[in-house]
Amino acid sequence: MTAVDSTASKSTGVAPITVPPFAVISGAQVRRTLHGSEKRITELVETTYRVHGAGDSVNPPSYFLRFPDRPCSRIIALPASIGGDTRVDGLKWISSFPKNVTAGIPRASAVLILNDHDTGYPFACLESSIISATRTAASAASAADWLSRGRSRPTRVGFFGVGLIARYIHTFLVGTGWSFDEIGVHDLSADSAAGFRCYLEQSGTSSRITVHDSAEQLIRNSDLVVFATVAGQPHVSDLSWFAHNPLVLHVSLRDLAPEILLASTNIVDDVEHCLKADTSPHLAEQLTGNRDFMHGTLDDVMAGRVTVPTDRPVVFSPFGLGVLDLAVGKYVYTEVARRGELHVIDNFFHELSRYG
Repeated sequence: MTAVDSTASKSTGVAPITVPPFAVISGAQVRRTLHGSEKRITELVETTYRVHGAGDSVNPPSYFLRFPDRPCSRIIALPASIGGDTRVDGLKWISSFPKNVTAGIPRASAVLILNDHDTGYPFACLESSIISATRTAASAASAADWLSRGRSRPTRVGFFGVGLIARYIHTFLVGTGWSFDEIGVHDLSADSAAGFRCYLEQSGTSSRITVHDSAEQLIRNSDLVVFATVAGQPHVSDLSWFAHNPLVLHVSLRDLAPEILLASTNIVDDVEHCLKADTSPHLAEQLTGNRDFMHGTLDDVMAGRVTVPTDRPVVFSPFGLGVLDLAVGKYVYTEVARRGELHVIDNFFHELSRYG
């Protein structure tokens, strides 16, 4: 730690203010820290939802940077601040370039900046595509658990869209105690569907794996449906496909027509955040002119303020809160520091005296 103004501190008797060293944490370090910690991270995400629900956070609207020459691509800034035991501020800067997939590289890339609670100085930059996928998967696994309480626990899971996020969600479901008799797979890309099937087989699952030719087949044959696509607008509109009242993890947010949401129980991570950016819930609000179709947040369910009925589909639509990235990122930072593996950039902040 580097002292900023120890003279003033001596004269006032106040503890000296210090600037933390700045560290860079690679994706390899992030993965090594998070691998095999599915239960712990899911518990951390649930704790963060509770802290956010209690108001001990700041989570402004995300900012979307879009490009006239690349309309399908975007970069999103998620600033946030979380209190509780985490006490950290920061920003996730995450890009989504869908055309990357055709080149054989992931759609999303990201960094996470952590800022010191007391001085505001950034103290870490972390590779964050893994952190983002992890907090998304942990949120989905938590929702699958809490929203299936009081109804038959799903034994058939279907993945609609089978990229990196789907892989992480499957890993977190298994890592938090789920097992399935059947796993369904559907993707517009046959190669992606085959690749996901290969991943499932290599994971050692004993579930029967079926690659479905149509979305209808997948949904009708799944008690738990995971949407993890790159869809920009609704493409599933037939309510009869959901007649068996499945639990739907609507992670990609824009797959379902508003009419399906209006006939379902709708749970989100944050109401204000989810009703933006032409998400399916946002379109439902525009269609009806009200928010009566919203039943509450996952924190409401965990706290017992909302009871989930069993006589209709249940749709969880998480917009993805920056406070979750901060909580997981701070956990990674703390663990890497504990192992003595921080890569500190010496003299990153050079001007630390006001008068030279």
